[in-house]
Amino acid sequence: MLKVGIVGGTGYTGAELLRLLSTHAEAEVAMITSRAEDGVAVDELFPSLRGVVDLRFTAPDVDALASCDVVFFATPHNVAMNMVPELLAAGTRIIDLSADFRIADAELWSKWYHEKHICPDVLAMAVYGLPERNADKIRNAKLIACPGCYPTAIELGFIPLLEQKLVDPKRLIASAASGVSGAGRQAKIDNLYAELSESFKAYGVAGHRHLPEIEQELALAAGGAVGLTFTPHLLPQVRGIHATLYSELLDPAVPLDELQFMFEKRYADAPFVDVMPLGSLPQTRTVRGANTCRIALYRPQNRDTVVVLSVIDNLVKGASGQAIQNMNLMFGLPETMGLQGVALLP
Repeated sequence: MLKVGIVGGTGYTGAELLRLLSTHAEAEVAMITSRAEDGVAVDELFPSLRGVVDLRFTAPDVDALASCDVVFFATPHNVAMNMVPELLAAGTRIIDLSADFRIADAELWSKWYHEKHICPDVLAMAVYGLPERNADKIRNAKLIACPGCYPTAIELGFIPLLEQKLVDPKRLIASAASGVSGAGRQAKIDNLYAELSESFKAYGVAGHRHLPEIEQELALAAGGAVGLTFTPHLLPQVRGIHATLYSELLDPAVPLDELQFMFEKRYADAPFVDVMPLGSLPQTRTVRGANTCRIALYRPQNRDTVVVLSVIDNLVKGASGQAIQNMNLMFGLPETMGLQGVALLP
């Protein structure tokens, strides 16, 4: 049985980790930390976990966390980097759900997060935790940088096209929309019901922090530089991401059914990617609560633009579920263990 620690358990991703790990056959949460809620029972903060999680929040302590086999960081950026070097030195494996280790270039990270990365030497050993592309590296990793929610939906949609060099890598467009839980649990005026309800808006149009992460991973898939225009939007719902992805075929003679076959073949061994039949329209509600990405392909008017529709639950495949998928691979467990729950519909 794996001994699990969670740092930063009071947010939505921390709650999802607790929910999903509570049914995991080979993992047990031994400690969960929060400075603000030190001593408070977990089920007092999250009544949905009554009778399931019998723990109290404790203040973060590196020595105590080092006794765990694996530690998840469900924290804002600039928290994990302060503790990870000591935990790695103690032999504990790390799965970081924050952005601290996603961008391989420390200077680029600093440019987008407006502060200095305090352990750039550790960046070199971090493995980007997208199992559908890096499964072999994940199995041997000591430190996983779990992908962001938008990056997961966007990368899974573009990667097959770029790997096969079927589209122009410099002309990629991603228009994606996320439920408000993607903004975290803290109180903000923009997240109030009266501000969100019956409204839809773009944000981060001039530049979103997920852009360099996405471009980094798409460039690796393409084998060279890419150009991505990424516009995120805020949906008036709690969970879910819907990404509409546009790319230009290099050879307009490639038929849609051939692209469909290529996607199906690419993800044939990926248990959490569902390439839907031609003509399908993926909906966020069909992945709510599940560690699944559903994808559909279109080629409008049979022109040279390929449209990929990609949906995920931002808190599961976009965060905590994918983190557990990484844990399973790291410790030689079945990839689907603890993640076989069906989406909640309606």
